Amino acid sequence: MAKRDYYEVLGVDKSASESEIKKAYRKVAIKFHPDKNPGDNEAEEKFKEAAEAYEVLSNHEKRQRYDRFGHQGMSGGGFGGGGGMNMDDIFSQFGDIFGGGSPFESFFGGGGGRQRQRRGSNLRIKLKLTLEEIAEGVEKKIKVNRLVKADGVTFKTCSTCQGAGQVRKAVNTMLGQMVSTSTCPTCSGSGQIIDHRPPGVDSSGLVPKEEVIPIKIPAGVSDGMQLSMSMKGNEAPGGGPAGDLLILIEEKESEELIREGNNVVYDLYISFIDAALGTNVEVPSISGKVRIKIEPGTQSGKILRLRGKGIKDINGYDKGDQLIHVNVWTPKNLTHDEKGILEGLRTSSNFQPKPGKSEKGFFEKMKEFF
Repeated sequence: MAKRDYYEVLGVDKSASESEIKKAYRKVAIKFHPDKNPGDNEAEEKFKEAAEAYEVLSNHEKRQRYDRFGHQGMSGGGFGGGGGMNMDDIFSQFGDIFGGGSPFESFFGGGGGRQRQRRGSNLRIKLKLTLEEIAEGVEKKIKVNRLVKADGVTFKTCSTCQGAGQVRKAVNTMLGQMVSTSTCPTCSGSGQIIDHRPPGVDSSGLVPKEEVIPIKIPAGVSDGMQLSMSMKGNEAPGGGPAGDLLILIEEKESEELIREGNNVVYDLYISFIDAALGTNVEVPSISGKVRIKIEPGTQSGKILRLRGKGIKDINGYDKGDQLIHVNVWTPKNLTHDEKGILEGLRTSSNFQPKPGKSEKGFFEKMKEFF
């Protein structure tokens, strides 16, 4: 089933401000909250859908990527921009939206209070890719040092918060009893504390471990784009969900090709003799050398197009082209005989420039291709 547009899910326009998005999510979250709709699977799915939409639209970078590439830009090849959220992830948002915990604690006398497991921290890496790897997508295996649960470590329920991860404090005031909730100081919100700790293991129960993780990069990514792999970051103390592995894409500069969106551009230099008489030449492309024909009378600045020789669109709908910018090279050092031959041709009418009124400049021509 296709995902609904995130703006439609929250009922806001694409121009909505950060505060409008936050307000809209609060409204939808309260409407479909599981505590308000017990046993209603449809309401729970809409609750998760709203949380996913908010997780993307409340993040400036993710929102920009979503506006540009849609859902495909948020996930692909094992990555998720919000689609991998579980209920623990969703309730962890409520600290920002509702000022701590769930709003249903007050509505239902504390029945809505859920254990908020502490998540592991995210890991961030940079991944350099060549233009060839970006064009078709690639799978990489990388070494990552992440924190994992140490062998022999066991956990037990925190006796301070009874596994809730939070402690409640009631204060009597002239307006009645006020109840506040805060993170448990004993377990730091995980709801678990170490029961058995082998020698050499710190109080978190975690140790660094090098792992080889396969990463499938979708075709069409661009420099500066950040992808994420859910649950591949550091594990959490107390057995909570692991953080994410965030991958920042760095595009290696090609020695011959220039990327322009999904198109690639190549500057071809030919002699004015080849331009006048025509020839066949080899040019580099993403997939290897290709041979092209230069028609007789080709002018400097002409742009040739190789369809489908560019970069696959990240949405998977289309593929860019390769544009070849023809430059006629003029020699600087001529021999005496060469100068004589050219002097003899100087007065020929065929060697006199005849620009027509419709002659376009290079940049005007480029507009036709983009």
